[in-house]
Amino acid sequence: MGVKDLCVYWFRKAHAHLSPGQRAGLVATNSISQTATRGASLDHILATGGVITSAVSSQKWPGDAKVHVSIVNWLRGASDTDTFDLDGREVGAISSSLSPSSGPDYSPVRLPANLGKCFAGVVPQGKGFVLDDASARGFLADGGANYADVVRAFLTGQDLVRRPRQDASRWIIDFGSRPLEEAMRYPRALARLRDTTRVERESSANRAVESRWWLFGRRVEGMRDAVDGKPRYAAAAATSKRLELAWVDGATCPMNTVVVFALDDDYSFGVLASAAHEAWAWAQSSTLKGDLRYTNKAVFDTFPWPDAVADEQRDAIAEASGALNVRRSELCIEHDLGLTKLYNLMDDGAFQDLAALHRRLDEAVVAAYGWPKSIAQDADALVARLTERNREISQGERPYAPFVTP
Repeated sequence: MGVKDLCVYWFRKAHAHLSPGQRAGLVATNSISQTATRGASLDHILATGGVITSAVSSQKWPGDAKVHVSIVNWLRGASDTDTFDLDGREVGAISSSLSPSSGPDYSPVRLPANLGKCFAGVVPQGKGFVLDDASARGFLADGGANYADVVRAFLTGQDLVRRPRQDASRWIIDFGSRPLEEAMRYPRALARLRDTTRVERESSANRAVESRWWLFGRRVEGMRDAVDGKPRYAAAAATSKRLELAWVDGATCPMNTVVVFALDDDYSFGVLASAAHEAWAWAQSSTLKGDLRYTNKAVFDTFPWPDAVADEQRDAIAEASGALNVRRSELCIEHDLGLTKLYNLMDDGAFQDLAALHRRLDEAVVAAYGWPKSIAQDADALVARLTERNREISQGERPYAPFVTP
């Protein structure tokens, strides 16, 4: 089982002591229903004869600790009722992710066709890599070497959600995976790292990182290959109040607080920006103080895309996505707003034309799945259908080649 959050063991221990018909209830951090922690606790309970009878999926802890908690009550054996209480409403069943379930509990699995398209960004591991605007301009103006090869805009998750253009606020020296003899072609950049990062890493316990002081600690070669040659890629902040996607210039270097989607077409952006994908992200992700924490393995790799999409459906999603991006960019620049503030205002009732564009996109996406328009923004219904679609694909009941253009 590996090392898990300590609360996992209390759930397993309590369940092990129940006789048929007996009940238990525990309060835990809301990670109990998320990712690997869920697998070792609530998945285990349901797989060994337990039924979750009532739950609060997540709420703020009323005390001083700044955490969100879940409350879970369960029964060992068959339940004598057909309805259960989840977050104060009646549902037919409660899954291990503490969401409504319409059938046997199933944990979505990673889909091979999805792999290699979503990544976390780089970890420089050294303050000397990062440049302010003036320093970067100095390198770029140097005629002795083409420093644009290794001095790149450096994007963070905060840049994506706070800056009106979703662009990078800093720069970075990025030698990729170049050996030292190639890095020597850029002497000023290498000298800076020798005087800063090399000194900083001399005290590192990681000898492998110390010996390659001119390279990032985590370079993410797979991401580099996947976005190579693309004029742009889709990206989102790894931790945020909501899933907020934006286009990023292909030459930009993303930090590990950015999720990179190695896709550059409006259709793909539209699916990723839809209510279906966001609902899936909330269902599969962990959270931090109530914020979404998106990871490629838990979310993107398990997300069942529409398959065998007809040209007219693909075009409808692409057109809706393009229109949404144009209008959103206009609003951000006109009102000097980042995405978080923009969407906070939209939630309060502002920018209803933008809200209408989101509804148009959501309806185009569910149409591509062959689902009714009525569930286009119904998170519970979307997650239930996506879960069943993941099961059909993973068990070979449905062919799946979502990234092959028909």
